[in-house]
Amino acid sequence: MDLPLPPSADIDLARWIRPGDGVLWGQANAEPLTLVSALADQHARLVGCKVFLGIHQSGLLTPEHAGALRFSAYCGSAANRRLADAGVLDPLPAPYSSFPALIRAGVLKVDVLLLQVSPADAQGRHSLGLACEYLASALDVARVVIAEVNDQVPWTEGDTWLDARRIDVAVTASYAPLSTPETRTGPVERAIAAYVAGLVEDGATLQCGLGAVPEAVLAALGQHRRLGVHSGTVGNGVMALMQAGALTNEAKGRDFGVGVTGVLMGSSALHRFAHRNPALALRRTEYTHNPEVLASLSRFTAINSAIEVDLTGQVNAELASGSYVGAVGGAGDFLRGAHRSPGGLPIVALPSTAGGRSRIVARLSGPVSTSRSDAGVFVTEHGVADLRGLTLSARIERMLSIAHPDQRAALEQQAGAPLHGAA
Repeated sequence: MDLPLPPSADIDLARWIRPGDGVLWGQANAEPLTLVSALADQHARLVGCKVFLGIHQSGLLTPEHAGALRFSAYCGSAANRRLADAGVLDPLPAPYSSFPALIRAGVLKVDVLLLQVSPADAQGRHSLGLACEYLASALDVARVVIAEVNDQVPWTEGDTWLDARRIDVAVTASYAPLSTPETRTGPVERAIAAYVAGLVEDGATLQCGLGAVPEAVLAALGQHRRLGVHSGTVGNGVMALMQAGALTNEAKGRDFGVGVTGVLMGSSALHRFAHRNPALALRRTEYTHNPEVLASLSRFTAINSAIEVDLTGQVNAELASGSYVGAVGGAGDFLRGAHRSPGGLPIVALPSTAGGRSRIVARLSGPVSTSRSDAGVFVTEHGVADLRGLTLSARIERMLSIAHPDQRAALEQQAGAPLHGAA
C-alpha cells in the first residue's frame, strides 16, 4: 500500500524477541506501524521468528522478509495475498472462535505481543483502541508486551484494558491509524442488498462480514428501526446507521443500548465516532463469537458473503482461482448462532457471477469453509433461496433459481437429471 508511514520505533527488538518466538499484533486499523516497521527493518536479526498475521493492511512485510521470518495467517486478505501467492504464507483454516483457546494452549504461540494503544487515563489504564478480539487472550499469555502509545488512537469502551504496569516496553507515537479503504458497490450489489433488506426485520440484531455486499446491505437498511449490532467487525456502515437513528441497540435481548464488536475497520471518521462512545464497545472473541451469547440475541441476522457456493449450500470462502484470498473466519460461528437465535436469519449473499463465471457451482473449486448443514438463506441479485429444512434435491432447485439465467441450464446438467416435485 502507498501509505504515509511513521518512522520505525527506536527499539532493539532482538533484545526482546528470542529465536523461535511467536509474535502477534493487532490487525487492519489496529496495526502498530512503528513497531511493525521496526520488525521489518530488523528482520535479518530475528531469524526463526514466527509471525501470525490478521488482516495485514500496511503491507510492510513482504515475501523478501520470509528468509528470516515465518508467516502464518487466518486469512488471505489485503497484503496477505501477496505473501500467499509467493508461497511464504501458511494459512490457518480454523474458526475464528477457536483462536483464544489456541492461544491459551500455546498451539498459536504468542511470546511477544505488539500493541497499538491510547494514552493512559488517570488510573494508568490504556485502551486497546481499535481492536480487542483475540488480542485480549494474547495479552493474558504473552511473555513480553511492547506497546506503541499513540495519542491519535481513540479510547474505546469494552471489557479489556492494558495496565501500564503490564507493559515491558512503551514507545511513543503520534500518527493517524490506518483507515480501511471504502468498498465500491454497483448495481449488482445494490440489487442483492435490496433483497436482503427485505428479509431483515425491525428490531433485528445484525452481524455483517467484510466486503462490498455486506456494506451495500447496511446502506440499504436506513429506513429500518430499532436495529442492533453484535459483530466481529464494525465499519462505516454501522456508524451511519447509528447516526441515522436506525440502529439503537434497544431490542437485542442483552447489551441494551450498546453495539458490540471485536474490531473497528473503517475511516478516521469511525475512529472519532468510537472515541469515548458508550454506545459502542469492543469485546473479546470469547464474547463476540460465543455460541450461547449469539443464541440469546433477538432476531440475530448474520450477513456474510462467499467466493462460491454449491447447489447444496456448501460455502467456499477461502480460495479463488487457486489463490488464498479469504478465510474460514467467523462466518460459520455467526451462521450457527443465527440458526439458534429466536427469529434469527443465517444469510450468505453474493453476486451470481464473477468474470463471466458462475459463483453458484455444482462442485466447489476450493475447500468447504462452511458446511451445508450450517447453510441457511442464500441471496444473489436474482432472488432468495431459503434452504433451511430442505432435502438435497429441493436445495438444488432453489439454488438454480437464483443462479444467473445464462448459467442455469449448464448447472442443471452438471447436477444430474432435471429434478421434479421440489418444495
